[in-house]
Amino acid sequence: MHPRLPVVAALALALVLPVAHAAQAGGDIPHDQWNAPQKPFRIYGDTWYVGPYGLTSLLVDTGQGLVLFDGDLPESAPVIEAHIRSLGFRVRDVKWILNSHAHSDHAGGIVALQAASGAQVLASAAGKHELELGGADRSDPQYGSAPRYTPLKDVRVVRDGETLQLGHVAITAHDTPGHTAGSTSWTWTSCEGRRCLRIAYADSLSAISAPGYRFTDHPAYVADFRRGIAAVAALPCDILLTPHPDASDFWDRIARRKSPTDVDALVDRQACRDYAAEAGKNLDARLAEERSGGH
Repeated sequence: MHPRLPVVAALALALVLPVAHAAQAGGDIPHDQWNAPQKPFRIYGDTWYVGPYGLTSLLVDTGQGLVLFDGDLPESAPVIEAHIRSLGFRVRDVKWILNSHAHSDHAGGIVALQAASGAQVLASAAGKHELELGGADRSDPQYGSAPRYTPLKDVRVVRDGETLQLGHVAITAHDTPGHTAGSTSWTWTSCEGRRCLRIAYADSLSAISAPGYRFTDHPAYVADFRRGIAAVAALPCDILLTPHPDASDFWDRIARRKSPTDVDALVDRQACRDYAAEAGKNLDARLAEERSGGH
């Protein structure tokens, strides 16, 4: 058993800097704001928030090892390590590191976290390719503008719909291409007492690109993007989490908690469908803009 640190009700707002709502785009927000301080805390059951304020990193205690979702920026790695230790866990007990998508703000810190823990990194087949290129994948709409990072080695491929079992936790991978070709969403169930809730870590769905890239020139990619959006809409989803917290209004929901153990403010069984619907509208708007001569 690991000791748990008490968390005050205002923890979500403590030690933070303002972060623009456009964070999901991964565009113009300075790294110091993405990496702004945030105390780690329990989301629900065996699921913990261990990232900085502007970039999500999640920790799940399976009883037989820890699972970490995303490593954020290269400079986020020591922050995440410190958060894991401050919760009473050991970094070397991280067995798996799962990636949402292979941009530097979600994958840049993985190489250091893997070295510190000895964990196995897991991603989709396309995600593995992107991670092993250090983000320099020519299929990525952001290729040429997205920062590169240290390439990873020995990434294990997880198939679409594959369920990974570690300890008492089963985690399912869902291919949700669009933001990148290898974008992956993850679902699992966390329980407190007899109440179990389905948690969806749904990847970014924003249609962001490098200058000069036109989605309309890549109809097969757009078809995959729409498939990814539909997959997110269908996720088992009581609590929605996203790589950029503000993309799913996470901090607003945390602020509405009546206590650190109040989960009702986080529960929204429509959230994944709403998130996907908004992404579909944004993709349609981007395509329409391109057809009218924009981009």
